[in-house]
Amino acid sequence: MDITRNGRTTVTRAPESTFTGDVLIGGYFHRAAPSRLAGAVVTFTPGSRTPWKVNPAGQTLVVTSGTGWAQAEGEPIVEIRAGDLVWCPPGQRHWEGATPDHELTCVAVQEEGSGGGVRFLAKVSDEEYLAGPGGR
Repeated sequence: MDITRNGRTTVTRAPESTFTGDVLIGGYFHRAAPSRLAGAVVTFTPGSRTPWKVNPAGQTLVVTSGTGWAQAEGEPIVEIRAGDLVWCPPGQRHWEGATPDHELTCVAVQEEGSGGGVRFLAKVSDEEYLAGPGGR
């Protein structure tokens, strides 16, 4: 058994070239073969978000605190809250982030392997983001 104690991992800012706003990534882990499990604790400040992205083997988000929004391509934006589990199927184009007024923290978990890791695409525009749930 290997335990990484709280406070022993590096927290980094997500690159501005890819993400929008202030996004902090910590607790990153990547398990050795034969496992393909990888993940991190991601904190989105109000208004921050991922770009459109694809996880070749899918992604599970475990929302641990706050309120956020998530959207799969072709579907409406939905609100996500602490305690929610979000499954993004393999190859589905999607994004997630905080609402304009609340922070969001989640554990993002995915499998990596021959299909590679997450593929970041275009940034989510302010117009797309500010449509909010229900297309406000």
